[in-house]
Amino acid sequence: MATILVVDDSASMRRMVTLVLEDAGFSVLESHDGADALAKAQAETVDAVLTDVNMPVMDGIELVRALRELPAYKFTPMIMLTTVTSSDKKSDGKAAGATGWIIKPFSPAQLLNIIQRILS
Repeated sequence: MATILVVDDSASMRRMVTLVLEDAGFSVLESHDGADALAKAQAETVDAVLTDVNMPVMDGIELVRALRELPAYKFTPMIMLTTVTSSDKKSDGKAAGATGWIIKPFSPAQLLNIIQRILS
């Protein structure tokens, strides 16, 4: 089964997303900010990235931009999970290479539906 990197500075949000994904059979790596996530993604290849936008150290858009520069992540699906609805931020995310955008709060079914679509 696919390995998904979940990046969010909120421990409760990471845990909720991880539980949903693990219950569906996915392997999950968790990270609390973009810099930590980048290091983990370089140490172990993942099949998809779910990242918050607003985080300390390195935000989600910077993370997506940095991952897209690595050959192993040129085509990896990367979804922004965020409360940010600004069209400017969405444009920044798309320009950085984000595959999609999920607005919090979201349902477990919505999350799994999107994960299954991007991985198929």
